[in-house]
Order: sequence, then structure tokens, then C-alpha cells
Amino acid sequence: MTTSERTRTYWLEHAWLGTHVEPDVAVEVADGRITAVHQGVATPPPGAEILRGLTLPGLANAHSHAFHRALRGTVQVGSGTFWTWREVMYSVADRLTPDTYHALARAVYAEMALAGITTVGEFHYVHHAPGGTPYADPNAMGDALIEAAAEAGVRITLLDTCYLSSGFGEPPNTHQLRFSDGTAQAWAERCSVLKERDHARIGAAIHSVRAVPADQLATVAQWAQARRAPLHVHLSEQTAENDACRQAHGCTPTRLLADHGVLGARTTGVHNTHLTDEDIALLGGSRTGTCMCPTTERDLADGIGPAPALQRAGSPLSLGSDSHAVIDLLEEARAMELNERLRTRARGHWTAAALLRAATADGHAALGWDDTGRIEAGTRADLTTIALDSVRTAGPLPRLGAETAVFAATAADVRHTVVGGRHVVRDGAHALVPDVPQALARAVEALRA
Repeated sequence: MTTSERTRTYWLEHAWLGTHVEPDVAVEVADGRITAVHQGVATPPPGAEILRGLTLPGLANAHSHAFHRALRGTVQVGSGTFWTWREVMYSVADRLTPDTYHALARAVYAEMALAGITTVGEFHYVHHAPGGTPYADPNAMGDALIEAAAEAGVRITLLDTCYLSSGFGEPPNTHQLRFSDGTAQAWAERCSVLKERDHARIGAAIHSVRAVPADQLATVAQWAQARRAPLHVHLSEQTAENDACRQAHGCTPTRLLADHGVLGARTTGVHNTHLTDEDIALLGGSRTGTCMCPTTERDLADGIGPAPALQRAGSPLSLGSDSHAVIDLLEEARAMELNERLRTRARGHWTAAALLRAATADGHAALGWDDTGRIEAGTRADLTTIALDSVRTAGPLPRLGAETAVFAATAADVRHTVVGGRHVVRDGAHALVPDVPQALARAVEALRA
């Protein structure tokens, strides 16, 4: 086991291998992929990079709106609902430019790397200039996000979002003109120009059934299907949306999506909060995934979705930080279990291993990266190491590292983040963005000017 420019060895003091924690694991890496995993290596091999603590596969943030990070703190003043929060969100969206969005997203993705996130699914719908006029490069905003991810050292699936209406049969409002391509066909033509890169994949999104007319849903679904690309959709986040859908179409949003060919194994419903038993059966039976975003769902007072029932029905679970009230996938995993405990007054709905799978392999699969999220030969060498000697994690036996990670650790305990065999975070410091707090402060302040 030797180390060179393209090959290296990582020695993991403790590694979560999908079902259990194993001590003394050596991982060989070549050209960004794991080539071998050796257990029982008591002494670090010569030249190996030593990762002390508990090493997990890299975490996947399956649902992000990068510009919402500028709302942190601001939207905590006073009371209100999701709909009043949305007005504040629009005021930030109105001020974005390709340059300011690049600066903000670069800092946000660097914050994610510090939290152990190696891949982000960016649900992107701010496409055009204010008023809806396309930029000279119609994908200037999406390309800014792809470049921001590269500079922050993380992978990205750009979920380019179709957003055409303010409600069932209603044209986009003044704020939403930036989001709309006019028709789903025009959206598809613009998206087809986007280029994938080594760190970036292109997926699709339907913002919601209220934002894409029913007769245009199939256009988006077919675009994704033809490219075997992931397709995401906000689904039943609000009861008001369900009520409006029933009034307009006589059915739930889930049934509407099913009837227009949107559901399927490469599709993920985000939130899936207010569902009927039939909705759950439709989602599970079609293998449509569910991305839960507990910290945002509680921040916006949205409600607690039926995640256990969805998983039992066959819907794979993933996790996202959505509005970035906090960026902490360990907290998202913990919150999913603890929310369910509060709802049912019973414990143990998921094991720590199941929650970590949602945050790693299943999250990556939801974003079209099936070859990462596991520490095994052939996968991408994406690793996240959590300290086991902080004030939050010290004490438990190392073999209980998965439980410690999920139920005690936070993003502040992430010590190292490795993406494609390259250290992006080392000893808690970002290698590519020297001062992430200052970068965040500058980017947010630019949007207030």
C-alpha cells in the first residue's frame, strides 16, 4: 500500500461499513475510487493518511435551495406561516445575479463540506433576470451553481426546475417571472444545453403540481426518462396545495403525478407530508423515493410526514437541508426519528444504520450517483470523519459509533471530508475556501446592499 499522486491509502481508526463499525480499516484509493478495503490493519501502512474518529461514506444532501441560506435568522423574527415566509424568500430571489449567486452558493457548499456533505442536490428554479428576461447565456444561473460546487470541492446534481404557474391555472406572479420558461417544452430546450462535468450531473424537477400545469407534467417526466436522469418534485408540503389540487383536478397531487407518468424509481418526492393511504401506496408501489427535510419542515411549521409508512410501502428515504435553517445531515437523520417518537410516543422507528443509509447511499442514489455512499471497492472515495473525542461524542464505546453519530454528534464534529480521494476538509478547515464564515457573511451582505 503506497501513496502517489493518483493512488493513496487512508487508514480509518473506525469505519462504518454499512451494518456495523469496524476498527482499523485501510482503504486503498486510485483515481478517485476505492480499489480495496482491508480490515484488521492494526498499524497504519507507511505513507497512509490517518483519519482518527469514525469515518462514514460521504453524506448526500438530497434537497437544497442554496439562496435560502441568506434567510437564516431573518425569518425567525415574528410569527407567520409557510406562505408569509415565502414572501421573504421571494425578496431574496429578486436580488440574485449570476455573480452574487455564485459567491453565495460557493460559500454554502463550502459550509456543506465542513458538515461532511460530499454531494448536493440543488433544486434550482431562479433561471432568468428579474422580469423573466433570459440572460445572454440562458443557463448562467445554473452554470454559476455548478462552478460554485467545483470551487467548494463537492459534487452536485443540478435539478433544473420547471416552474410555470403561481397556482392551478394562474400565471406566474411578479416574483415568479424569473423562474418561468413559459412552457415545459421551452424549459426542456434550455435544460438540454446544460453540460455535465466530472463533479456535476444534470437532473430535472417539477417545482410542484401548482407550478406546472397538468398537461405539461409529462413533458418534464419524459425529458428525465429519456436521459435516465433523476426527477424531483415538491409534493404535498402544504394542505392548501392538496385542497387546491382537489378543487382543480378532483384528486390529490400524488394521484395527479401518477396519472401523468411522473412517479417511478428515478423520481423523488420532497417532503411528502400530507398524504392519504392511497398516496402512500402509489409512491411505494412505484418505488418513488421520499426526501425528508425535518429541520426545514419544523422551521416552517409544515408538519411531520409519514416516513415510516412510506418506507414500509417501498419508498426509499433520503434527507435534505432544504432552506438551510441549519446545515447538518446528522441533525436531519436524528430529527426524522425524534419527530416520529413525538408523534407516536414510541421509540426505535429506525436503527442508526438505517438513518445513516438515508444520509449516504440512498441519498446519493436519489441524486443519480449510484456509485458512491458506501465504503467498498469500486465506489467513489468520498469519506466523512466524525470526531469521537468532542464534548458531544466522548464516552460511548467506539462500536456504538453509528448511534453516537446519529443521536449525539453534530456538523461541528466533522473532522475530515474527502471527495474523490482528495481532502476537501482537513482537521475541520476547508482546503479550498479559506474562511467560510467570512465568505458567507460577504455573500449575504451583498444581497442586502
